[in-house]
Parts: sequence; structure tokens; C-alpha cells
Amino acid sequence: MNVSQNQTMVVYKNGERLTSESALIVEEPLSIRIEGQPYAVVMRTPGDEIAHAAGFCLAEGLIESPEHIVTIGFCSEASANVATVTLTGEQKKKVTDLLARKGFVSQTSCGICGKELVKDLHQFTIPVQTTLHLAVDEALRCADRLPDCQPVHKQTRSAHAAMIFDKNSVLLAAAEDVGRHNALDKTIGKILMDGRIKTAAFGVMSSRLSYELIQKAARAGLELMIGVSRPTSLAVDLARSVNMTLACARGNELMVFCGEERLTASNLNTKG
Repeated sequence: MNVSQNQTMVVYKNGERLTSESALIVEEPLSIRIEGQPYAVVMRTPGDEIAHAAGFCLAEGLIESPEHIVTIGFCSEASANVATVTLTGEQKKKVTDLLARKGFVSQTSCGICGKELVKDLHQFTIPVQTTLHLAVDEALRCADRLPDCQPVHKQTRSAHAAMIFDKNSVLLAAAEDVGRHNALDKTIGKILMDGRIKTAAFGVMSSRLSYELIQKAARAGLELMIGVSRPTSLAVDLARSVNMTLACARGNELMVFCGEERLTASNLNTKG
């Protein structure tokens, strides 16, 4: 499995023209089929296909637990890049409307084009619990661990990463991908298939947080999401509506946009 490819490039620097080799991240399509029928095509970096498909299905509302999956597989023969999922009969009946949609574009992958209704933003998203209490310093320490989980980014400088922790700040899983939404799907899929999703408490991402990431995190029951740049306004609105804490970590600074009650800090000087 190749996640990067070497490419010759020309670099102009300080008045000089140089030729160099650069590692570029691989981007390939992954077709996700549900019950033998095409459901979505996502552009992603190869790897963790089973976890990716499982996390994607959870985010889409197609499943609620691994028990709703009868089989899940991946075929890469002849560059097919197809992940196939079959559901239990009972679960298939519950998601008939989703499976029957024509021209449906995934509600949680990058982009909002093709959505049938604005209310789809909140579809299958229920409020998360409030059980997490995390020190601000600990949140920042967890965010600082991102580079340790980014070997592909170190090589290519163009991969996003997602990490998921339990309430004791133990790292449960991490994944990288060219797409930030794919990275989160893969990470959620790992803990879902390992049976550890109920212990998941919060996530950290190497990107800004937009609405589709909040929707995926809420489906996984995460109480807190931390990004490395400021979230979109729609992400904050959605996070607030599902009782999620949303923050941005920058160096020694943690900006909290909603759900501050889950975070604790000592020796604070409160200003305006």
C-alpha cells in the first residue's frame, strides 16, 4: 500500500532554480457499496478501508453498532477500490429511506452539494452526554501529540490526522488521510470495530472543524472536539445544538467556542 509517491519538482528560492524530489500524498477514490448498491464515492488516502467504511456508515446513520453489520469487506483488485457492507435484515428495514435515495451525496463527506433538505445537517444527530471534565492544560497536551500520529504528514506535508481519547486522556486510535473527514471516519471506525466506542470521550484534529466533522463526532458520542484552527460558524451552531464542546488549540492557547463547562483551569485571571 503506497500512501505517497515521489515527484520531481522545480524550486525557485533566493534567485536560484533548483530541482528536487518531493513526496506527494496519494489520493484515490473509494467506492462504498451498501447491500450491493453504490452509496457514495469518497476521495481518500489508501489504508484502513474497513475502518473507514465502518466509521462512514455510523456517521451516515446506516448503523448504530457493529452488530448491525453482517459483512464488511474491501477489494482492491484491478484498482477497483470498493468497500462493501451488508446489513442485518432488521437494520436494513430501518434505513430503507436512506438506501432508496436517488442521486444522494453523502451528508457527512466534504461538501454540502446534493443535500435534499437543510434539516439533514441535524439528521441522526442526538445530544451527547456531559460526563467529561478535562483540564485545559491536559487538553493542550493532547493536542500537542498530533505530530506523533502524523508519519504521512511528515513525509508529504499534506495529510490530515484525527485522534480519539478516552476520559483519562488515553489515546484510543488515530488515523491520517488526505481528507479531514476521512481521517475522522477511519479513527471512529477503528474504535467502533474494536468495541471501544463507548469509552471514547474527545477528539483532536489537525484541521479546522466544520459541520460535517461535528456531525460525525456527535454520532460517535464525542463530548469535545479540538481543532488546530478556528471552526466555522455552522460547526459552532451544530456543536451547541448537540451539547458538544468545541475548541481550537494554538500553542499554549485554547479557544473555547461552546460547552466551556467541560473544561477546568486553575490560576485564571479573567478579563473582558
